[in-house]
Amino acid sequence: MSGTVAEKLIQDHLVAGEMEPGEEIAIEIDQTLTQDATGTLVMLELEAMGVERTATELSAQYVDHNLIQEDNKNPDDHLFLDSACEKWGIWYSAAGNGVSHPVHQQRFGIPGKTLLGSDSHTPAAGAMGMLAIGSGGLDVAMAMAGEPYHVTMPEVWGIELEGELPDWCSAKDVILEMLRRHDVDGGVGRVIEYYGPGLEDLSAMDRHVIANMGTELGATSTVFPADDAVAAFLTRQGRGDDFQALHVEDDAEYHVTETIDLGEIEPLIATPSSPGNVVPVTEVAGDGLYQAYIGSSANPGLRDFAVPAMLVEGRRVPSGVSFDVNPTSRQMVENLADMGHLGDLYASGARVHQAGCNGCIGMGQAPATGRNSLRTVPRNFPGRTGTREDSVFLCSPETATASALRGEITDPRTLEESHDMTYPDWSEPEEIVVDAAALSAPPGEPGGELEKGPNVASLPEFERVPDAIAGPVLMKVGDDISTDEIMPAGSDVLPYRSNIPKISEWVFDQVEQGFYERAEEAGAPWMVVGGSNYGQGSSREHAAVAPYYLGLRAALAVSYARIHWQNLVNFGIVPLEFADRADYEAIEQGDDLELPAVREEIQEGSAVTVDNATQDTTFTAEHTLSPRQVEIVLQGGLIEDYKN
Repeated sequence: MSGTVAEKLIQDHLVAGEMEPGEEIAIEIDQTLTQDATGTLVMLELEAMGVERTATELSAQYVDHNLIQEDNKNPDDHLFLDSACEKWGIWYSAAGNGVSHPVHQQRFGIPGKTLLGSDSHTPAAGAMGMLAIGSGGLDVAMAMAGEPYHVTMPEVWGIELEGELPDWCSAKDVILEMLRRHDVDGGVGRVIEYYGPGLEDLSAMDRHVIANMGTELGATSTVFPADDAVAAFLTRQGRGDDFQALHVEDDAEYHVTETIDLGEIEPLIATPSSPGNVVPVTEVAGDGLYQAYIGSSANPGLRDFAVPAMLVEGRRVPSGVSFDVNPTSRQMVENLADMGHLGDLYASGARVHQAGCNGCIGMGQAPATGRNSLRTVPRNFPGRTGTREDSVFLCSPETATASALRGEITDPRTLEESHDMTYPDWSEPEEIVVDAAALSAPPGEPGGELEKGPNVASLPEFERVPDAIAGPVLMKVGDDISTDEIMPAGSDVLPYRSNIPKISEWVFDQVEQGFYERAEEAGAPWMVVGGSNYGQGSSREHAAVAPYYLGLRAALAVSYARIHWQNLVNFGIVPLEFADRADYEAIEQGDDLELPAVREEIQEGSAVTVDNATQDTTFTAEHTLSPRQVEIVLQGGLIEDYKN
């Protein structure tokens, strides 16, 4: 296989390994991205590692998740991150400047570069012809220290796009079609690459929508070619000189291929509570509506706000609907104001919030209990909004806006009759307002002291894996459990992101209120048992570090999501997989398990003996650790391995 955009990018940055699917490779990282929900740990990790300054071409830290300042915790952490950027030589984007992914694309995206981010939606930058991968923060810290990034070589999945999108459909419907076909694990072990004549109908920010939510398919990354659309985007941003063409070769071969005829796309919607529960909007049309929400990293383009503004111009949403508008950058607000769209949104009854992630990560805009919320965000995992019994649907800006106008879930195509409306005639403007001064450049000479508020706590100590591990199964969960369920987000929890002892009080709280008390009583060690795709979703390391703090020392699952599996390894938690799903089915929560020779067996091979003392049975689990990862996990994680 050769000639694909993905393989060109990997080949240009390959440091070690063979480009054979399933083999571990190491690639050089040009840029890194961190945000405040995960970046505080990254900075604490850099401190623990003794790093003096970053070694990447560019590293950028964004404050976009934890913007609510109801007390000192979030603003203290913002100051901590600012001081860390001064200390290590990192670009800093302050609160209110916008969501990391679109802002990074505007200011720093360069075709042909690699980007590693401590946010699972980092692959959004693949819209620019970059190889962008989301990972745990410790991997990003290593890249910032100049270390290569190790990843399993993926297959390349070619998606040929044909035709043009019909009116009332947009890029969100394309990625929802992918999720309808393949669910939340269809992209595991793959890079998704889009090509074909249908690309001419998609702007760089349209592609961002699709690349962003490739993460919801479980993909390692998503890439697009760097073509005229990317060149036009960079020119509008005042960075035309950064463009370089990057195309798939005519004789390129993909491991897997598929075709999407854009002309056959219809308005789609993901029903609660998984991005994979996709149906045509017509199947749920007429259902009640409490909230319609546009914005987030999954719909960050100017057209994603301008088209809704054009739809509501001269109209008013019903008073019973919360029409929430979350601009994705300060520059976006300036452009919406300059074009007159901001006034139209306000006049429609919209609630316009500050630029940032906001309700997408449960920081405000929480819906009422059990009421339907339509959102253009990438995820609708249970409770992610901050409302425990939420009912969240994922859809396009067109569907969200049409539903807001009608006060019920609405197929946007019906507005032609109900509101005597034609689809807005939208095209990207030749010139836009560019706010290049919003971000703070790193100092010429990095240095200084970290400014740590009272909520910033040092990382826990990580121990070497012992010869044997014995303890209860303190938690057993089913398939597709997300990191939002292992370590919830939201305004109550995320302000403690710099304080592992405190944030550990919410471990598995979305699954079982009171789990923390059980874990405290049990003490270390204990184990968790999961089904397939365990740990899907967010890259947040807290879903590994906080359980470790409470005593988690081994996990057994049918299969893992890539980033969470790597985070377990990075913090010295042994990740095992059931050789037979029947063994998973047989285990009960509360069973006492023992791995009697875990250290020796991991060193010698892939099979690990598991004794179930409660049921008086024995079975075999497996690991997929590379020799390098064996040393890391047995040492007690990546920090200990780096220091030694």
